[in-house]
Amino acid sequence: MTPIDDIIARLQSLHPKLIDLTLDRMTRVLAQLGHPERKLPPVIHVAGTNGKGSVIAFMRAMLEEDGKRVHVYTSPHLVRFNERFRLAGRLVSDEELQAALAECERVNAGAPLTLFEITTAAGLLLFSRHPADVVLLEVGLGGRLDATNVIETPLATVITPVAIDHADYLGGSLDQVATEKAGIIKERVPVIVAAQHRDALSVIERRAARLDAPMRIAGEDWTAGEEQGRLVFQDEERLIDLPPPRLFGRHQFDNAGLAVATLRAVPSLTPRVSAFEAGVVNAEWPARMQRLTSGTLALRVPQGGELWLDGGHNPDGGRAIAAALADLEERVSRPLVLIVGMLSSKDCAGFLGNFAGLTRRIIAVPIEAQKNALSPDEIAFASRSVGIPATTRASVKAALDATEMLELDPPPRILITGSLYLAGEVLKQNGTLPA
Repeated sequence: MTPIDDIIARLQSLHPKLIDLTLDRMTRVLAQLGHPERKLPPVIHVAGTNGKGSVIAFMRAMLEEDGKRVHVYTSPHLVRFNERFRLAGRLVSDEELQAALAECERVNAGAPLTLFEITTAAGLLLFSRHPADVVLLEVGLGGRLDATNVIETPLATVITPVAIDHADYLGGSLDQVATEKAGIIKERVPVIVAAQHRDALSVIERRAARLDAPMRIAGEDWTAGEEQGRLVFQDEERLIDLPPPRLFGRHQFDNAGLAVATLRAVPSLTPRVSAFEAGVVNAEWPARMQRLTSGTLALRVPQGGELWLDGGHNPDGGRAIAAALADLEERVSRPLVLIVGMLSSKDCAGFLGNFAGLTRRIIAVPIEAQKNALSPDEIAFASRSVGIPATTRASVKAALDATEMLELDPPPRILITGSLYLAGEVLKQNGTLPA
């Protein structure tokens, strides 16, 4: 374990409940720190069910291509805890992160505080002490009572597609989930909204109207989509013809479009068109339809096969992944095998059902060090319930070895999916470390 791992393990004991949605503890510790949330560079606050990280990755790339200094807070991390914090373009160092966490722990004086709350406080403290032009702040869970929702007047708020997820915390209906996501909307602050189900959009519109927050809605105030392989964005002022996103999948055209719409809604930050172009091409976001072409695990793929990785874990995310796989199949046809590990809090059958008719087989695996992970047998049962043959293996390595025994011709396209925690394990085992 690294020194950061040791600190995180100790901090987890401060508050035994993994998630506890309230702002009371957060406001207390921020007051004890001297209110760093009031001393930040301008903030763009991003909530939603799917696509938050990708939208932030596109915005960061576009802004940095325009010469801006950008702080970023995202979660969860994949391999190193430091990935959650970017200070003006670089990952926070171990020494800086240790010092910030230690200061938060000292002022908290042993009072109950969740791990996400103390790490959010540390991030805000770091961001307040380093100059930047903007902070891109990702909601951890929900929005209304999320630890990040302490910013009184952001530059803009963003809501990516809303879907059912974390039902035990956010509610089991779309309007309940949308109510939580819309909780980040602030009075008279622009809110940029991705294409939504009508029920979710109605909730968001009502919240924005109450707070007199100007809205820019996909499909109404702006459009973005693929035209002849290009990303074409249009709003009331202009049309922008951009290259296709580097991140693979149809949904990434939507995510890149939302990033463009957001930055065009903030005149003080709107990049040059050349920065939009370069940002779309250069944005990186690991474990989102990421192809692994080298590394320890990639070497176990049958000769001539492909290995892909995606951390998608809910039904809507599964639909986006399935669409991307269908596009790959149209380009180069290969038998598809899925290696799947999932948490027990997720709709396993709902996620896997998207791949019926696409995949030959699912190989279910455990997620190491995750107590609330589904067993491989439970995943295999869910797979069979939606009509997909399934087997189990004790590890990702064993699952990859099992694909050789299937003797598929041509060699298979293998996707490892179902959890960002599993994706982090895969990147670590493969030796592919996010930069």
